[in-house]
Amino acid sequence: MTVGIGILTDGKPDGIAHFRDVPFRDVLPHPLYFRSAQMPDNATYPRHSHPWGEFVYSYSGMMEVSLNDAHYLAPPQYAVWLPPDVEHRGLNRHAAVHCSLYVAPALCAALPRETTALEVSPLLRAMLEHLREQGDADHGAPAHLRFLEVVVDLVAAAPKVGTYLPWSTDPVLERVLTHLQKDPADNRSLAEHARLAGAAERTLIRRCLRDLGMPFAEWKQRLRVVKAMPMLEAGGTVERISAALGYSNASSFIAMFKRMTGMTPDDYRASAR
Repeated sequence: MTVGIGILTDGKPDGIAHFRDVPFRDVLPHPLYFRSAQMPDNATYPRHSHPWGEFVYSYSGMMEVSLNDAHYLAPPQYAVWLPPDVEHRGLNRHAAVHCSLYVAPALCAALPRETTALEVSPLLRAMLEHLREQGDADHGAPAHLRFLEVVVDLVAAAPKVGTYLPWSTDPVLERVLTHLQKDPADNRSLAEHARLAGAAERTLIRRCLRDLGMPFAEWKQRLRVVKAMPMLEAGGTVERISAALGYSNASSFIAMFKRMTGMTPDDYRASAR
């Protein structure tokens, strides 16, 4: 079972320093409405729901979307789609620039019926960047709304990826994941983790595929990407970050990061600025 990842946000509501209210509660001013916002460290929106759908994308930093029974991460190569009436809370541990595209219920027919992370294509990202640059646009202008309709079409066609970093409540597997969350530089094999957890390696292999939907090695690489992003944005050197994440040399870390995100660490750092 894939469930919430409370440990990624320390699980402490009182650790949140900044609260931002949602812009609309009951009625959208237009059938499609785009907004972007810059969030400081440790910021959150209140838990809420609304009768329209919401597409959430982070230009930089890592936005997290918490539901009652799941937790979604949105690094810059992914976005999160929330169907109408889904109760959720948006938060970020580190500074982030994000956007939301609100979609009236009548326009949600082609969009996913369940909350999911979506892969963001280069074209969709470019259109979202354009919208951010046009921050003072007339939200009701016909040309602006037509542009948003194309964005909705691209969102509807985006591949679903579930959640970027799934979790598990299986007693054995959760113990391994929790340890790696605290020490992502641990390079022990799955067989070694299984022995420490008192389980067979085959058991952990099956539970990774069942609960995480991916092999153990891929999950660990995704965790390292999540850990690396705020360090890159804070100005850490690639050499120091790679060592902190358990890599013997920077080139191995760079190759992994590019394979997982489609960009080098330095490219990511530049895009985050």
